[in-house]
Amino acid sequence: MEFLSEYGVFLAKTVTIVIAIMFVLAAAASAAIKNKKPDSKEMLVEKLNEKFSESKELLEEFMLDKEALKTLRKDQKKKNKAEAKSHKTETKPRVFVLDFDGDIKASAVDGLRESVSAILQMADPVRDEVVIKLESPGGMVHSYGLAAAQLDRIKKKGIKLTACVDKVAASGGYMMACVADKIVASPFAIMGSIGVVAQIPNFSKLLKKNDIDYEILTAGKYKRTLTMFGENTEQGREKFQTDLEDTHELFKTYVSERRPSVDIENVATGDIWFGSKALEVSLVDELKTSDEYIIDACANADVFSVAFKDKKSLMDKVGIAVSSGIESSVTKVLSELNVTRSFK
Repeated sequence: MEFLSEYGVFLAKTVTIVIAIMFVLAAAASAAIKNKKPDSKEMLVEKLNEKFSESKELLEEFMLDKEALKTLRKDQKKKNKAEAKSHKTETKPRVFVLDFDGDIKASAVDGLRESVSAILQMADPVRDEVVIKLESPGGMVHSYGLAAAQLDRIKKKGIKLTACVDKVAASGGYMMACVADKIVASPFAIMGSIGVVAQIPNFSKLLKKNDIDYEILTAGKYKRTLTMFGENTEQGREKFQTDLEDTHELFKTYVSERRPSVDIENVATGDIWFGSKALEVSLVDELKTSDEYIIDACANADVFSVAFKDKKSLMDKVGIAVSSGIESSVTKVLSELNVTRSFK
């Protein structure tokens, strides 16, 4: 019994040391991955016609018996051969699909600009189309201004642009969407919010209560209007409000120029509309999910998804594998010891 007791203590100490080492290695590997800048970006292209076709064929294999499946495949082969023969001299139109998932800083704009640059070298204004699957509640004015300008590049080349919104395209998100020739939204997608907002806390009273002085020095009458720690003036508030109003007017003009059918004074109140209501006030042109629109496009065109992602080096991949393996091992050990630990 004494031996077992000593062995148990030894085992507990060993496990503790191993877990500590694993945590250190996991933290080091994670930090190395996060702090390392990507060497470059890589373009990912997928033909969606083939993706949907493969899904359909897989479902058919599960649902049909062998004889029915054999007949179906034979008929489909004949159909494909006939279509290939009849369209031998024709060039099918192409649809390029982009994804934009926007945060407050419109961080996805870097990948968007790369994708747009690539597509503009290939797309034919006469027959091709660009579809952007857009999701964003809005954010910084200058960031979304740049994102919208990237889509304007497509329009300037005379290429048809369609924006598909499944969940939300509000504020800066709608600024991007309104660039498109056509906006397609799901029935409950949130659209609009054509307004400008700014929020800033002020701690001047708290500082005074604790006898803390705060000084801010500027050169230029309006270099700083409202501050977080200084005592704000009525003049500063008025200037800040004027800046907001000017930005709102720019936003309204931008939307009006791209969607002249919209009664801008009626919709530019900062309010939002769900898809079906947005259709009534001309904020969108059609109610349909992005899946419906893209699958319909596959019937008559070659459809490609295009995206740029950070290219990971061999060291990045090794670091990710090591980090993942360590976390998995630690989780297993902890679970055996009935200890709960979550990795963030």
